[in-house]
Amino acid sequence: MKTSEIRALSIDELKVKVNDMRKELFNLKLKMKTAQLADYRSYRFMKRDLARHLTILAEKERGTNAKQ
Repeated sequence: MKTSEIRALSIDELKVKVNDMRKELFNLKLKMKTAQLADYRSYRFMKRDLARHLTILAEKERGTNAKQ
């Protein structure tokens, strides 16, 4: 998901998305630890995407738009 698409979401939508991503990240981590995950890059990409969402959520909650 592009940054501009993430910024278009509301705070409530971002919170829901972050919770879903955390659950998915947990599942990916379990699969990785039990050697059921074939593509380990998906775990790394999910972590980066979660960090991106959390950063934009924090900016919105603070009321700053520093990265526009």
